[in-house]
Amino acid sequence: MGVVQAAGPLPVRGIRLGTAAAGIKRRGRDDLLVIEAAEGSACAAVFTRNAFCAAPVLVAREHLASLPRWLLVNSGNANAGTGAQGLADARATCELLAHLVGANPGQVLPFSTGVIGEFLPVDKIAAALPGALAALDEAGWQHAARAIMTTDTRPKIASHSCKTGAEILSVTGIAKGSGMIHPDMATMLAFLATDARVEPADLQAVLARAVNRSFNRITVDGDTSTNDACVLLASGAASAVPLRPSTPDFETFEAAVHAVCADLAEAIVRDGEGATKLMRIRVEQAADAEEAHTVAKTIAHSPLVKTAFFASDPNWGRILAAVGRAGCVGLDISRVSIWLGDVLIVDRGGRARSYTEEDGARVMARDDILVRVQLGRGAAEETVLTCDFSYDYVRINAEYRT
Repeated sequence: MGVVQAAGPLPVRGIRLGTAAAGIKRRGRDDLLVIEAAEGSACAAVFTRNAFCAAPVLVAREHLASLPRWLLVNSGNANAGTGAQGLADARATCELLAHLVGANPGQVLPFSTGVIGEFLPVDKIAAALPGALAALDEAGWQHAARAIMTTDTRPKIASHSCKTGAEILSVTGIAKGSGMIHPDMATMLAFLATDARVEPADLQAVLARAVNRSFNRITVDGDTSTNDACVLLASGAASAVPLRPSTPDFETFEAAVHAVCADLAEAIVRDGEGATKLMRIRVEQAADAEEAHTVAKTIAHSPLVKTAFFASDPNWGRILAAVGRAGCVGLDISRVSIWLGDVLIVDRGGRARSYTEEDGARVMARDDILVRVQLGRGAAEETVLTCDFSYDYVRINAEYRT
């Protein structure tokens, strides 16, 4: 069977989701999410490396060792840059949920997204929590994806299934994010669940590898959020026997987790604030993977490259300049070639004789574009996904708090 992409979100046995409208930033829309995992579930998570990480990130890190079973997520307020009160507020929301479900507060992981520097309205969350719990449902993925949105224009959901032994396993995930995206661990917020049974340490290793190959290979604007977090819950409802590393079944399961992460990561870039195009920056023939990644990120972060793509202007000199300033020690530019889609634009360090502006413009008119760079230095290869910069990116971020 291998890994199969689902047409819609697959319910995950042992995982329930419920949402409610707390009115944190706007009235009339769900902005509170509770995710409940069955008793005995495993939980893995990775978090932002931003030094000003938000209060819920600090609390979630503390609670991760306490076998968490509940995730509490709010949108509209990041609870970041809020000092001691922010920490107290994050802990208070965990206590509120724990009291309602009869659990230890350490079994609750809090997450927040929204405006930085404003205190969390704990009273509004307290009032809405009973409604979120009453709405808990294995089929609640669509509502959950909408409840965590901020500047997103559409919900982001992905599901894959795979067969291990006699069992069909499900992996489903949601994510939010369209701006302040340059993950240094994960993405803005992403929550995945599976009914596989996996030991916590093995689950953490799977998530770390999947995140590194997906969310850590995207960028919208080069800004790493204060609130980034990615969580993977494994309910174990599909089997009494844990999957074991270095077995075919484990590898199949890991491939399904990676597929869901990759789908969500691409969805985030496609929904980048004001984005009109997706660009895949692939660097080949690098000395090592780190060099390939660095060159790809340098191109992807260039405002001049990104604005040229928005204008559909085949200004390939901007790509060439980005490669040149990426810090490749001893780069022999006579060995560098660059393609724009299927069009060779730079050959052996200079403009390709076959290149025409018409060919370049034809590729730039697309909404999904591959930029391929060959450095002629080795065999390493990396790909970074990014999007263009439009007028709307500036407008959205200029008006973010209004």
